[in-house]
Amino acid sequence: MARAICADGRRTRIMKTPAKVTILVLAGLIAVVIGAILIAVMNRPAAPEPEPSGSALPGTRTNTHILDEAGPDAPTLVEFLDFECEACGGLYPVIEQVREQYRGDINYAIRYFPIPSHANSMNAALAVEAAAQQGKVEDMYHRMFETQAEWGERQSSEAPRFRTFAEELGLDMTAFDAAVADPETRARVELDYNEGIAWDVRGTPTFFLDGEVLELTQLSDLTDALDEAISD
Repeated sequence: MARAICADGRRTRIMKTPAKVTILVLAGLIAVVIGAILIAVMNRPAAPEPEPSGSALPGTRTNTHILDEAGPDAPTLVEFLDFECEACGGLYPVIEQVREQYRGDINYAIRYFPIPSHANSMNAALAVEAAAQQGKVEDMYHRMFETQAEWGERQSSEAPRFRTFAEELGLDMTAFDAAVADPETRARVELDYNEGIAWDVRGTPTFFLDGEVLELTQLSDLTDALDEAISD
């Protein structure tokens, strides 16, 4: 399992310098930039500490969606994901196999991390959260990844397609539409995203096991970590 991730585009900035500039002026500009960076670093606030979650499971909150629940004494695997991320989509079948293999032995939870450079990642997260309010979070989770190749990387809004998914799942469409439009639904998604930033999540998928980030280069890294956590 390759360590491919969808990177958070907000973290990349490109600075261009005019081609014709004297060495003296260039040196002055560099000094100004360095001074500005030092001032920014010295005055930058510390990364916010995650607020108490109120949940017994590490890495989750009381409103986190637990797709597999084995109890507070079982290890907890949390995935920060983006439904439009190709790496998440590619890993989805593998994670489904892992969930089946460890069913009853681990808790598995998902948290939203919609990457801003993905045009429909927020739309997808809103649709999943709106479905969650009607008890259909896992159904919509599956639908998003199973159809990702049909809508991923499109620049136009795919919200109408996601609404069709909701209709196919038999959801109350008046309630679904209201939830998608409700600022509180977006705030719920952004809560996960902001907490991920506070935990130094830089892309998707990112996994935490019992509150500790996992560095994965192959599938056995994940299964070995789960086996060890279960045996402890």
